[in-house]
Amino acid sequence: MTEIIDGNAVASEIRDDLTDAIETLADAGSRPGLATVLMGDDPASQTYVNMKQRDCEEVGIESHHVDVDGDAPPEALFDTIADLNDDPGIHGYIVQAPVPDHVDYRNVIRRVDPSKDVDGFHPENVGRLVAGDARFRPCTPHGVQKLLESADVDTEGKDVTIVGRSDIVGKPLVNLLIQKAEDGNATVTVCHSRTDDLAAKTRSADIVVAAVGVPELIDGSMLEDGTIVIDVGVNRVDADTEKGYELVGDVEFESAEEKASAITPVPGGVGPMTRAMLLYNTVKAASLQEDVAVELP
Repeated sequence: MTEIIDGNAVASEIRDDLTDAIETLADAGSRPGLATVLMGDDPASQTYVNMKQRDCEEVGIESHHVDVDGDAPPEALFDTIADLNDDPGIHGYIVQAPVPDHVDYRNVIRRVDPSKDVDGFHPENVGRLVAGDARFRPCTPHGVQKLLESADVDTEGKDVTIVGRSDIVGKPLVNLLIQKAEDGNATVTVCHSRTDDLAAKTRSADIVVAAVGVPELIDGSMLEDGTIVIDVGVNRVDADTEKGYELVGDVEFESAEEKASAITPVPGGVGPMTRAMLLYNTVKAASLQEDVAVELP
């Protein structure tokens, strides 16, 4: 039987485990504070922000939100970032992507205080991750590691193929999985849009992580029996449903399930973990800034 790795259940356990750390901080006089910043009115981004606010309320993190006019000059967003950097009640914050075309997102990230960069995207935090001294592990890659752990997957000595080389998932996950650590020590192959014979790379892997943003790119014919499949993709495709679409991953689930020993569904796999690990990073940021020791899951 193929194990369906339930991201909702694992994320719920992590949120439950974080409550003790949050209460420890609160008892010390500092409840963790997470802010979200949204420039513009992108509906998907607004949905993500609302979900993150609900997550904060559920675990006892103080939630703050700042809207910035999408037509405003970049300086309006930069001023908001400066205010959050200076606010002692905000331990972590994210600037929801995408930002409007007239704003350079790389410039945005560089202005975030690295100690409050709970996405883990600031160059300083990226450098620390590569060096093996991560302050914050980026949320989705860390969530992938937690899902593998929940399925009792030991990555040591395993061949892992990651399909996708984004700064958000592919690149940081490579660096996490090759570290000399209990949840690392893997041999990692990175594939992308220029890779020749992708199927040969995925068939040679013990673990396949799909994070390329192409609907159902990988199917069962591209996997060996017993492969562990982590599907990071969330793609909206036209469908005869009430909404007119459905969400699918980068993996064609039905055929892959026949080959995999364990697989994440879409939705309900990696997505909930990304949000849970944002809470994790916020609690860690508060612990570091307030110099209060807490136990993290």
